[in-house]
This record gives sequence, C-alpha cells and structure tokens, in this order.
Amino acid sequence: MPSKFLRVALVGSALLIASGTASANADLAKAKNCMACHATDKKLVGPSFKDVAAKYAKDSGAEAKLAQKIRAGGSGVWGQVPMPPNPQVSDPEAKTLVKWILSVK
Repeated sequence: MPSKFLRVALVGSALLIASGTASANADLAKAKNCMACHATDKKLVGPSFKDVAAKYAKDSGAEAKLAQKIRAGGSGVWGQVPMPPNPQVSDPEAKTLVKWILSVK
C-alpha cells in the first residue's frame, strides 16, 4: 500500500514541476516581450511558437540557431517581416526560451 501511494505522489510531483516549468517559461516569454509579436498557437506579427516547434522539430542544431536568432534578430525565414534583435535577453534566458518554444505542441 505505501509503495502505491508513493508512486502516485511522485507522479503528481513530477507533473506539478513540469507544469510549473512550462508556466515559468511562458512568464519569461512575456517578461522579455516575446508575446508582443508571437503567440503560443496563432500567428501574430511572427509565427506561433507551435509553428516554430514544428518547423525545427527534426533540426539537431535548432536550439543554438534559435537562441542566436532571439538575441541577434533575423529575417527571411518566415516572410518579409524581420525579427528585431533582443539584447535584453541573456544567453541563458534565450536557451531557456528556445527549449520551451521547441516543446510547444
């Protein structure tokens, strides 16, 4: 009996931690002004995070490429509207954001 309870408690704790991390990264995206141009599931000025995740799902270099793009900006991948540079986003924050973006389903 105690082992069944322990398993349920561990699974519940893992789910809470995972959902807290996802929420924290969405909060980071809001704090760093990503949501001014992007949404999780629909195109705004830029592509949705869901579309970005789908486009880069099989790209082994996506994390580094996208973290660099967040900080330096870029153009031409999603159309004519350029993504401006975001120097207020640190390298560790950019990596955190990219991991979260690539996990959006």
